[in-house]
Amino acid sequence: MHEFNRPSSTPGTSTLLRIATAGSVDDGKSTLVGRLLFDSKAVLADQLESVERVSRAKGLGHVDLALLTDGLRAEREQGITIDVAYRYFATARRTFILADCPGHVQYTRNTVTGSSTADALVLLVDARKGALEQTRRHLAVGQLLRVPHIVVAVNKIDLVDYSRDRFEEISADIVRIAEGLGVPSIHVLPVSALVGDNIVERSDRLTWYEGPTLLQLLEELPPADATEHSFRFPVQLPIRPQGAARDPRYVEYRGYAGQIASGVVRVGDRVVVLPSGRETTVVGIDTADGELTEAFAPQSVTLRLADEIDITRGELIAGVADAPEPTQDLDGMVAWLAERPLRVGQKVLVKHTTRTTQAVVRDIDGRLDLDTLRPQHTDALELNDLGRVRLRLAAPIMGEPYSTSRRTGSFLLVDPQSGTNLAAGMIRGDEAFSDEAAVPLDTTLNWSI
Repeated sequence: MHEFNRPSSTPGTSTLLRIATAGSVDDGKSTLVGRLLFDSKAVLADQLESVERVSRAKGLGHVDLALLTDGLRAEREQGITIDVAYRYFATARRTFILADCPGHVQYTRNTVTGSSTADALVLLVDARKGALEQTRRHLAVGQLLRVPHIVVAVNKIDLVDYSRDRFEEISADIVRIAEGLGVPSIHVLPVSALVGDNIVERSDRLTWYEGPTLLQLLEELPPADATEHSFRFPVQLPIRPQGAARDPRYVEYRGYAGQIASGVVRVGDRVVVLPSGRETTVVGIDTADGELTEAFAPQSVTLRLADEIDITRGELIAGVADAPEPTQDLDGMVAWLAERPLRVGQKVLVKHTTRTTQAVVRDIDGRLDLDTLRPQHTDALELNDLGRVRLRLAAPIMGEPYSTSRRTGSFLLVDPQSGTNLAAGMIRGDEAFSDEAAVPLDTTLNWSI
């Protein structure tokens, strides 16, 4: 029998932290990522030689660390990040998976992708320009996606002579925007990615700053612990061994494979299968390495149940005590990622966990105005808009508010013809289905989630 230790949520002791970067074009995201990799000794010798060679070919007087992440030819030619670049590095205290996301408004969809699984969002702001519209958009995306920690790095502080007044001015503006968006907590610190000030090592030129360096802060941030939530297991595949008809050892075997979305399950637990509502007991937990007596998110396992129940892909196994209610009405916030606008009456596919069903757009309740940070009425959502929609589904899903669970509270809107992703969505609470409980669009930004 194999036993696994649950991930620790104690600050600084977790083995893994997922990070995403965001910010406007030319704020220095790729340079900051390259600096983190370089100063933490996570760059191989041949990688550094290649970057030095390309930097010389471009006529630069310094090593362009942005080339460590801008790997596409178009990115190097244009000097911008287009796709999400994933990099892995580790320190003595923590292992990191870092997603370097594009800053251009055209690629906001990539920022949504990179931030959707992040434990921390590092948002860069150019010290010369301050907070821009894209800064507000990325803060809004971070809040909507419920990224546990948002870190704002005021970059290029060297280009404003390490001015404390300028940093405090930008910091106050960022905090004001974050409070308006409902961001629960935010960290703001001054850095220079190009020079290396306050990235990994403290800087003698920032003696007025008494906080941690960026790496120190990232090492201390506690990750989100999916085991703290209720048990949720979207079924991916019913398992019946192909040799069951010939080998008597497998005749009775029936299991249900998938990845635990949240919580913990143990042999002997009472569970319910949704949407049918049939209750049963977990009698076995199997993995490729053998049987377990307990499993937790995000492990991939096969559950064996006491009763023979007709269970297919897309159904949900949950704890009996606090199982979600299946619903065919979906109220959520979406980040619209398609060129074609979303309109009332449009037919889409909704992908929620392992379940995909047809749906129709019943209503569009508004979009977020990034200038005023308030909702405004609209009859359509355009590319990169953040808006609230109501959908009617052809089959029920077992959704929960995104504020409760990032896994079972998220969904995708998919084009039925092409299969392309149209929007990333976050489910609102049950109270949102009541017209009386709906927040007027002209009153408060807490309308978001």
